[in-house]
Amino acid sequence: MAAEEKRKREADLGSDPVGPLLVRLALPTICAQVVNLLYNIVDRVYIGQIPGEGKVALTGMGVTFPVITLIAAFAALIGMGGAPRASIALGAGEHERAERTLGACTAALWGLAAVLTVVFLLFQQPLLRLFGASSDTLPYAMQYLNIYVLGTVFVMTALGLNGFITAQGKSAVAMQTVLIGAALNVALDPVFIFVFGMGVRGAAIATVISQAVSAVWVVRFLSGGKSDLHLKKTFFRLDKGLLLPAVALGASPFVMQATESLLTVTFNVSLRKYGGDLAVGAMTILTSVAQMLQMPLLGLTQGAQPILSYNYGAGRPERMKRVVQYNLLIACAFSFAVWAFVQLSPQTVARLFNQDPALVDMTAWALRIYLAVGFTTAFQTVFQQSFVALGEAKISLFLALERKIILLIPLILVLPRFFEDKLFAVFFAEPVADFLAAATTTVLFLVRFRQILRGMEKRI
Repeated sequence: MAAEEKRKREADLGSDPVGPLLVRLALPTICAQVVNLLYNIVDRVYIGQIPGEGKVALTGMGVTFPVITLIAAFAALIGMGGAPRASIALGAGEHERAERTLGACTAALWGLAAVLTVVFLLFQQPLLRLFGASSDTLPYAMQYLNIYVLGTVFVMTALGLNGFITAQGKSAVAMQTVLIGAALNVALDPVFIFVFGMGVRGAAIATVISQAVSAVWVVRFLSGGKSDLHLKKTFFRLDKGLLLPAVALGASPFVMQATESLLTVTFNVSLRKYGGDLAVGAMTILTSVAQMLQMPLLGLTQGAQPILSYNYGAGRPERMKRVVQYNLLIACAFSFAVWAFVQLSPQTVARLFNQDPALVDMTAWALRIYLAVGFTTAFQTVFQQSFVALGEAKISLFLALERKIILLIPLILVLPRFFEDKLFAVFFAEPVADFLAAATTTVLFLVRFRQILRGMEKRI
């Protein structure tokens, strides 16, 4: 059975034409990321349409993003670090090591989920105040977060373990994990929010139920006979030898998402200072639009990851080069298309979330500034995630820190000192950081990837 699994992986990841293979694996992961957006996007759209209080409720939900992002970040720390390690082990023919990695990561995810649930329930009010909640928006933020935090274990299981399905080359199955939960969320949101009249609480209940269904699905698949990697009780333990390399590699996506939480706080506090709750509400929409750009790109790179990791483990430099080339070409085409649409029709995008004229005008104005060089996201995402697939933990971590911690957060705080329009300066920090980070990431990747390929070619 193990020999048959190895032969099939070789056919799928080691010898199939790279272009069609990337499309086959990336389409489901892109769909999964797009569908995953619906968990939060649909909540925001429905909440923004609540009669009489939609604008304030939407802003209140916006200040919960740091907590939601932190939960996802801890899932990425384990799952996005462990899945590439499992892929590399599979490429090297070490099947048991790959399964031990899965078991150790599952144990770590569930332990972290328990700790985070307790911490966020105990300290949510002071945290939300710190994150920029006003007296008007705090009640809505707490209504949502009180319930959402109770589903932490479901969120972390679904997000953290789904990568181990993609790591096997089964991206279509990974897409189903997300699709089931998201479709359920879309169906339940209007029922709980409007039919049952539960408002923001209803959105949170719908999300938790949906994530629970996704979590059950992914655990059942990894425990069943259709998975090449199996979740086994004998491997369900905190193995430092397996967890530490996974955490080291997962540190980059963890920092990317955890610093997103810090970034949201910095934006919210600065925007509230210079533009009030209206500017914070606009930022809630801007964050959603940025995710519409980022998440499909992340899905593309996740589809490419098992191909790149497997062929790295198998020592095939030519296939690795083709994976990166196709990955970048598709990413650039997509990011330029989204950037052009946002620049040409910002009000159309803003009205998806709310019809209040003041909020729409503020959002449309800010969108053009915030995503002025949004197309550079293609270079940042493809090259940074390629470093993760290659096991380059230190470089990935630096790049994750560079854009948000080294560049963007200081720019948010410093640029208003040099512009008469302080609000413009806060939004303008985003394109400045994007351009500088994309340039750095591109140069570092071209240099390091060439070094890796030369080293492999010498050993062939």
